[in-house]
Amino acid sequence: MHDRRVALVTGANQGIGLQIAKQLVAHGLTVLVGARDLEKGRAAAREIGEGAHAIQIDVTNQASIAAAAGRIRGEFGRLDVLMNNAGISRAQPDQPFDVAIRTNLLTDAPIEDVRTVFETNVIGVVAVTQAMLPLLREAPAGRIVITATSGGSLTLNSDPANSHRRMFGNYSASKAAAHAVMLGFALALEDTNIKVNAACPGFTSTALNNFRGTRSLEEGAREPVRLALIGDDGPTGTFSDENGPVPW
Repeated sequence: MHDRRVALVTGANQGIGLQIAKQLVAHGLTVLVGARDLEKGRAAAREIGEGAHAIQIDVTNQASIAAAAGRIRGEFGRLDVLMNNAGISRAQPDQPFDVAIRTNLLTDAPIEDVRTVFETNVIGVVAVTQAMLPLLREAPAGRIVITATSGGSLTLNSDPANSHRRMFGNYSASKAAAHAVMLGFALALEDTNIKVNAACPGFTSTALNNFRGTRSLEEGAREPVRLALIGDDGPTGTFSDENGPVPW
């Protein structure tokens, strides 16, 4: 068995996922850089350096997920941390941002786009987590973290004073569902040594928002990394950012 803790970060070839991978390596973990395109994953692993290894995983493809789980068991023999970071903000990544915002609204979103976003952001989280659970159950202290967003908070977006609620649509609904998925796993696993939490990185500048975010990648990765590294006295079933709990 690998003698260092092993973490899998999905969607780790760019953005917050890449920064999370860098920070986990800096904390002494072996990090599997999950990417749909293996060559992009390899390039990211080279950028990170020693301790990072590329692994092909498409969270919308069950065969890809199963192959990744098989490789992790065969090559590393363990998995301590699962960072469910892969996600998309829209089905058509090449859309102009104003068009993306308009077609994100559930009044206008093509139903196939709704399915595409939910397939990645919700079903993908369930599929990957289920596939990795046998390894996580064997870990001394398994940790599962979902990259969340306050944009999916029903409480915050129900407040008329929140100007961002006018953008609540397909993406936000998918993330609200992902938060519920996180809680479902946390409750099912609360009698085990696995802790499951959701981390909001804040409005971080990434491709998801056409780099309009106001926070750096280093800032955005803080809470996901903190939750990945919590001790036995740490929480489970929570939704938080670096300032504390975020309303559901």
